[in-house]
Amino acid sequence: MPDKILIATFSIWNSKGQTSINGMIEPLLSFFLPQSKIVDLIDGPHPGSSTVITRFDRYANGSLKKKSLSLVSILMFPLLKIININGTQILFKLRDFLTVFELFIISKTKYDLFIGLESIYTIAGIILKRLGLTKTVVYYVSDYIPNRYSQKWLNNLYLSLDRFCCYSADFIWDVSPAMFDARIKAGLDPKKSAPVILVPNALFPKQISYLPLDKIKPFTLVFAGTFGPENGLPIAILAMKRILNKFPKAKLSILGGGHTPQKELENLARDNKVEKNIIFHGFIQDANKLSNIVKESSLGIAPYMSYPDSARWYGDATKIRLYFGAGLPVITTHVPPLSREIEKYGSGIIIKDNEEDLANAVIKVFEDNNLYMRMRKEAINFAKNNTWKNSYSSALKKMGTI
Repeated sequence: MPDKILIATFSIWNSKGQTSINGMIEPLLSFFLPQSKIVDLIDGPHPGSSTVITRFDRYANGSLKKKSLSLVSILMFPLLKIININGTQILFKLRDFLTVFELFIISKTKYDLFIGLESIYTIAGIILKRLGLTKTVVYYVSDYIPNRYSQKWLNNLYLSLDRFCCYSADFIWDVSPAMFDARIKAGLDPKKSAPVILVPNALFPKQISYLPLDKIKPFTLVFAGTFGPENGLPIAILAMKRILNKFPKAKLSILGGGHTPQKELENLARDNKVEKNIIFHGFIQDANKLSNIVKESSLGIAPYMSYPDSARWYGDATKIRLYFGAGLPVITTHVPPLSREIEKYGSGIIIKDNEEDLANAVIKVFEDNNLYMRMRKEAINFAKNNTWKNSYSSALKKMGTI
């Protein structure tokens, strides 16, 4: 196990502090802190956050020893504040790049392992390695889209930075097998690439827990996640009208927020006269509290839309893993790469991205208890070993570091 580790990542901050939307901060810390002597964390607030100041945290022997603010980001504050809007902001990328070197100057530490979330941090880590300041660089990719930007020059720059990291890092950690295939189609030469290790998203042990059948609320659906159009929440709301014709007591719990305003979705439910059967819980930061609500439901839904440039074609479907951890069968579309495994193991139903298919699948499961029990069993089997500890341990073993 590496003794000294630097993790460079990001998070979204709101008025209450750091949110749970971040670049793997909790999973990485929970894995490395008990096993490594020094873990330094760079947390660069994502554009659109309530703050633009990067945080440095030092952990020693499993405990937080020091918290500090980046001088670079303080000096850049006036400019960062002006452009602090959600999206790709070049000055924020410059901040992230420079803060890696700032931390090294402060820490005076030579690292055994550098983990960079996304390309800018990783490029800084690659330079550290070439200066002899870190031994191994991991390019950890949680989100990849070959056509991320409509501006051709910006998209080409994005692809070029990604390729540079793939060619220059020691290892690539991809959360989905679809990412590397997409890179090759976008022009990456696989012969020049660093080894790719699949590091799927996972769960904490407390999230892998399910209720006995008599504690589950019958005819209940749950949607957990953001309200972006690619996640298909409107078709779930529209499907409820057809579901209620067959099962009048059916309920849909919606956990999340962002992107599409909740008011629009509430109006959609009201216009279709299903508002009494839909519960908006809002965004829940506590992962265990979220899991407890999910566990009470019968079915998890993830109706991703098949938009050509959606990130869902390439990323890992965390909400589906959350559903499995709670023992829920899943209804999703063919969009997420994880759908291939769902189809293979029979832990859910794959549908087309429309309300009719979604409603028919829900009705089919609610009508057939034997089908439900088979899918529930496979969901539980899928989740039982799907822990962050297993995911990261497997990656480090393949790297030869443990």
